[in-house]
Amino acid sequence: MSGLLSLVRPDLRDFAGYKSARSEALRGDVWLNANESAWANPADGEGRSRRYPDPQPPALRARLAELYGVAPAALLVGRGSDEAIDLLVRALCVPGQDAVVVTPPVFGMYAVCARLQGAALVEVPLVDDAAGFSADLEAIQDAALTRRAKLVFLCSPSNPAGAAIPLDEIASLARALEGKALVVVDEAYGEFADGPSATTLLPMQSNIAVLRTLSKAHALAAARIGVVIGDEELIAVLQRCQAPYPVPTPCADLALAGLSDAALAQTRDRVALVRSERSRLAEALVRAPGVRRVYASQGNYVLARFDDAERAFRALLAIGVVVRDQRAAPQLGDALRITVGSPAQNDRVIAALDAREQAA
Repeated sequence: MSGLLSLVRPDLRDFAGYKSARSEALRGDVWLNANESAWANPADGEGRSRRYPDPQPPALRARLAELYGVAPAALLVGRGSDEAIDLLVRALCVPGQDAVVVTPPVFGMYAVCARLQGAALVEVPLVDDAAGFSADLEAIQDAALTRRAKLVFLCSPSNPAGAAIPLDEIASLARALEGKALVVVDEAYGEFADGPSATTLLPMQSNIAVLRTLSKAHALAAARIGVVIGDEELIAVLQRCQAPYPVPTPCADLALAGLSDAALAQTRDRVALVRSERSRLAEALVRAPGVRRVYASQGNYVLARFDDAERAFRALLAIGVVVRDQRAAPQLGDALRITVGSPAQNDRVIAALDAREQAA
């Protein structure tokens, strides 16, 4: 057994999963093996939705693999990053025995999935200093080893803090945890970051997995297309644990069209605009009265602290601008997270915050 497979729950290492009607490589022109309707729904003009979809649509999987620079067998397509997180926790963590390490303040689904699986949650808070929020990799390593964690989730760029983790630090952590834990790098906002993806570490370190999504930079949040990228043995295990038909045909078709060369070119232009607007918004927030601190960000959002966060939140809401209230999150009792919008939308945010002080 490989060192990586030893991290999988013992009862799932040989688990075959559910064999759906679409998992068999059969050929024919009359399909009567899945109890599907012989007729299309009246609303389904092309009749494509009456058939169950391929569990892993080949064209989409190949295009995503090309996009992320990996082999198709090293990538599993699912219902957003959320499903990938859930699959990883369920496949690796024995309920009541194994632990998951997270770095608050951070995306909440890691903790949710751990709780649903009965896995212990080990929190190693981000360190907030003059340079901004950063992950304490040494403390993360110690916590993972001490608590015998199976999974370590690193959000890079971090949501909501905005900082990315250097790849050499991720690689060092993975080496220290080899045979003991899987290091999962969540790159939901990777397109907006400066450095290369952690997928470049996979050839050297098999106990790293990377999460990517089409929800953010690719503007396909409603399609719910995300992937987990990793060692092919791990991907095979996760696929056996996945629901039979995770990717609806309309969503797969939309995603494939959204990854055409023309669409990708427009996405790259929009990412460049967001990065430029991110800098403009951050600079304007630094100058705005009542803003205590603005954190450098490599995502499509800016985290800021306010003298009166409630007042700022309400001032924005009064003009129809909804931002994320972070005050319930650890270390963020005075903070709001503002997504970088279009130039006109960002102008409204800046004007509203300035007007809030003038009205006072």
